[in-house]
Parts: sequence; C-alpha cells; structure tokens
Amino acid sequence: MSRKQTVFDEEERRELLRIARATLELRVREGKALYIAPPEGKLAKPGAAFVTLTKKEQLRGCVGCVEAVEPLYKVVQDYVIAAAFDDSRFPPLSADELALIKLNISVLSPLFPVRSEEVEVGLHGLLITYRQRRGLLLPHVPVKWGWDRETFLDNLCIKAGLQPGDWRRDVELKGFTAEVFGEE
Repeated sequence: MSRKQTVFDEEERRELLRIARATLELRVREGKALYIAPPEGKLAKPGAAFVTLTKKEQLRGCVGCVEAVEPLYKVVQDYVIAAAFDDSRFPPLSADELALIKLNISVLSPLFPVRSEEVEVGLHGLLITYRQRRGLLLPHVPVKWGWDRETFLDNLCIKAGLQPGDWRRDVELKGFTAEVFGEE
C-alpha cells in the first residue's frame, strides 16, 4: 500500500498553480488557450491530477484524470479548463466569478489495489469500478465531511451510481494518495 509523501517543493507547487491560474484567466477572459514553454523536471513528467475550483469555500468544479499519460503541467492546464467549463454539476465559469475562485491541485499517486478494510480515511482516495460504473473520491473528501471508512465507501458507491454497501460486493477497488496544494 502506498503512503502519502511530498513530491513537489514549494517552487514547483507555485509554478503549477501559476500555470493553472494563467490558463484559466486567459480562457475565461479572452477565450484563448495559453501556450507555455514546457517546464523542466517533475512538471514535465507524466502525471495524474485533479483540479478543484472553489468559490467562497464551496465547490465550483472538479475534474481530473487517474492515468499519468501526459506531462503534469499539461494535465493541470487541461483540467483547470474542464473544471471551469465541463463539470456537468455547474454552469460554465463566468469572468465575473474569476476573482472569487480559488484553485486546488491534487497530484495523484499511481493507483493500487486496496481492500475495503485497508482504506485509511484522510490518506486514501478511492476509485470503484463495477461493470460499467465508476466513481472516484479524493482523499480530503471524507475528512471534510467527517466520514468514517464505511460512510466513505458508501458515498463512493453513490458517486458511481451504485447502492450504499455495494462495496461489499465483487467490485474493483483501487486506492491512491494525493499531494494537495492550492491558492491561499
């Protein structure tokens, strides 16, 4: 089982947040894509991440990927736009909202098989798969809501369109950790 660890230094975190903010602002204000020269080091390596937008401490969009296929900086650029415009739970982000938006980035570890009894609230994010249904919750979600392990697993099932308790069935359960950082 993977343990939570810090992978990025403060400078790398600030750079990813700067890239995300600049990408978001240019798209919202001018409808343009931001081109940046590929950074060096860890930000240029394949990474999996989710970008979360909050407005007045309320969720305003959250989209990402679990497979590390593209360079991390590009993943952050793609998913900050997706969180602003493609999260079906919310209308597209408007220019009037930009000043109220705070960005958080969750960089995910590789997925690993996990049994329900091994899940640690606050450490693990989870991906459940059952037939054609999938659901994912980031590690900080159960902490925010004060959930215990079973409530976390039940809500993961609900997110996947399953019934609470379906995690006890023959489902595929994968865990991951996340390094989470954001704008102040």
